[in-house]
Amino acid sequence: MTRTVADEVLDRLRQWGISHVFGYAGDGINGLLAAWQRAGNEPRFIQARHEEMAAFEAVGYAKFTGKVGVCTATSGPGAVHLLNGLYDAKLDHVPVVAIVGQTARTAMGGSYQQEIDLLTLYKDVASEYCQQVMVPEQLPNVLDRAIRIAASRRTVTAVIIPADVQELEYTAPGHAFKMVPSSLDVSWAKPVPSEADLRRAAEVLNAGEKVAILVGQGARNAAAEVTAVADALGAGVAKALLGKDVLSDELPWVTGSIGLLGTRPSYELMTGCDTLLVVGSNFPYSQFLPAFDQARAVQIDIDPTLIGMRYPFEVNLVGDAAETLRRLLPLLRERSDRSWRDDVESKVERWWEVMQRRAYTSADPINPELVFHELSPRLPDDVIVAADSGSAANWYARHLRFRGSMRGSLSGTLATMGPGVPYVIGAKFGNPFRPCVALVGDGAMQMNGINELITIAKYWRDWDDPRMVIAVLHNNDLNQVTWELRAMGGSPQFLPSQELPDFPYAGYARGLDLEGVLVKGPDEVGPAWDRAWAADRPCVLEFLTDPAVPPIPPHATWDQLEKALESVVRGDSDRADVIKEGVKSKIQEFLPGTKDRPSS
Repeated sequence: MTRTVADEVLDRLRQWGISHVFGYAGDGINGLLAAWQRAGNEPRFIQARHEEMAAFEAVGYAKFTGKVGVCTATSGPGAVHLLNGLYDAKLDHVPVVAIVGQTARTAMGGSYQQEIDLLTLYKDVASEYCQQVMVPEQLPNVLDRAIRIAASRRTVTAVIIPADVQELEYTAPGHAFKMVPSSLDVSWAKPVPSEADLRRAAEVLNAGEKVAILVGQGARNAAAEVTAVADALGAGVAKALLGKDVLSDELPWVTGSIGLLGTRPSYELMTGCDTLLVVGSNFPYSQFLPAFDQARAVQIDIDPTLIGMRYPFEVNLVGDAAETLRRLLPLLRERSDRSWRDDVESKVERWWEVMQRRAYTSADPINPELVFHELSPRLPDDVIVAADSGSAANWYARHLRFRGSMRGSLSGTLATMGPGVPYVIGAKFGNPFRPCVALVGDGAMQMNGINELITIAKYWRDWDDPRMVIAVLHNNDLNQVTWELRAMGGSPQFLPSQELPDFPYAGYARGLDLEGVLVKGPDEVGPAWDRAWAADRPCVLEFLTDPAVPPIPPHATWDQLEKALESVVRGDSDRADVIKEGVKSKIQEFLPGTKDRPSS
């Protein structure tokens, strides 16, 4: 049997250790699909319901395994559909390779069906490497480079293969002029700064009395080193949202998330410090960092193209986070005065008391904060958590206390709706022994999640641990945008854009032979989580939540609060409940510290 270019593509992927490819069929990749049949479905083709979902699943796979994610789609519309998921990967620095079909070479330039200039279409999302394979000898170098560049630069790359090229007999590049041979092996170096630069950084950090540390996803493999540095400096540590799983929230000096969705202790850590150390984070919102004339600052990042951004850093160290911190630690002066650390810890303790009180504040019918508060202690130590964009991201950021080997993520920079469910599908194929949970608003669920329940129903029996919980906040409102209208623009809720049609999420899940639980009242929330984690199959928990509970951050400005009240005065459709729930939530921050549940 003739060995085709498509056969070589799959063989090359196997040699790179690629075990799964997420995609959707189409005649632009018929040659690849035929090769998959001949190869016994290795690497395994995972069929999503839509190409965008395939891309999100590749992102989830890559985020939660640390490996390269691969997705595939046909020419024309299939390639277009991949884009949103690929941009999610690009902006969150996740390694993903897209393998897409194209019309036959003989039809190119002829305005043929499904002909799109894919090199132009993909030149931004795959700006680091996007190539079209025109002859068989070109393939191994192009595919190898796409994988290497995606892995080393943590970005998106694209390989475009015309339909007729896929079916050509494969011929390897020869030992000849204008041939480019390729090889598979790779080893990764860990860059470290010079000793002189480390000493400059240590001088800045040693001079400070109130040190704040901000960690992002680039510090994920440096938890022990961050802890040691924080202990030596008596520092508090805030976490960018993509770095939520870097450090355990059980550590008393970890202040939690930072930014618009962040915590009050993180906000106060930044407003009170005189020295800032940022490790592995490209956190973009400089207004949540110290004032520019307030703190001396040091940054550590492995990516030289992102160093020195967001703040006027005095020392910028390019290097692997763990190795750089290990070399920096002996140069640091251990603090004997722990008053700054003690103050940070007292504010963190106070914060968690406030969060408990807010969770148990009454709502109609269920306070969404209660959903997350009751989930937090029930999370398995090795769980994988994905939050969708929307108000669910607020409660994910503030209420979930990570510990053990928990992993969590969301669409951090693109902040697109819809990746929550496909993220955990991709994660499950990379980690079949680990339980997963997706935390999704009803807007995102209607946009993408409902259809991907079909994908879950198709594949869940293949997973070693069948536990996958999809929690839906059912409030019939595009809640985050509604609150942004109120807080940012002083505008009332615009029902034609914000009101969602009703849908029986749990009932739909049961129709797919999954577990489905409708949760109608606050007393049912905890038992529902227990039931979901004990289920022998994936479970959809449908929580009927109150859209009037405000996701406005604890450090909201008076201007934002005034605009929210202005929206009520202008005739917001939910104005009475908005005032009631806003006052009840906000007052919890001013009550004396207590671990007792308040009366409603």
